Amino acid sequence: MITRRNNQTWLPDVFNDFFDTDYLPKANATAPAINVIEKDNEYDVEVAAPGMTKEDFKVSLDEDENLVIAFEKKDKKEEKDKEAHYLRREFSYTQFHQALILPDDVDKEKIEASVNNGVLNVVLPKVSQEQLKKAQKVIDVK
Repeated sequence: MITRRNNQTWLPDVFNDFFDTDYLPKANATAPAINVIEKDNEYDVEVAAPGMTKEDFKVSLDEDENLVIAFEKKDKKEEKDKEAHYLRREFSYTQFHQALILPDDVDKEKIEASVNNGVLNVVLPKVSQEQLKKAQKVIDVK
C-alpha cells in the first residue's frame, strides 16, 4: 500500500521508516535530489551534486549508526574588468547535510562511496538473513 507522508513523498511508510529523512530537514529547497535503489544484495544511494568533487564530500555513520551525507563547497572568484576599472567579487557557497536511518540488514562495515560525473554513489551491502540471525543475541532466562 502506498501512502503519503507530509504530502512530499510517494514512498511506502515502511521505506520511509528505514530511510527516514524527516528528523533532519534539508537545509533549503534547492537541496540535491537523492535516489535510493534496492537490489537483491545491496541498496544504492545516489546524490546529485554537479560540480562537486570527492574532496567536497564527507560520508560517515553517526553515533546512532545513521548514514550521514554532507558536502560543502566554497568558491571565490575575482575578475578585473579592464574597461570599467573595478574589481568584481562573486562568492559561492554550497552546503548540504542529510542523515538517513539505515535498514537493519545493511553491513555497516562494508559501506563504500564514490563520485562520478557529479553524482555521489553510496553502496550499502546487505547482510544475508543467515548472518542477521547469527548476529541476534539470545539471552537465557534464569
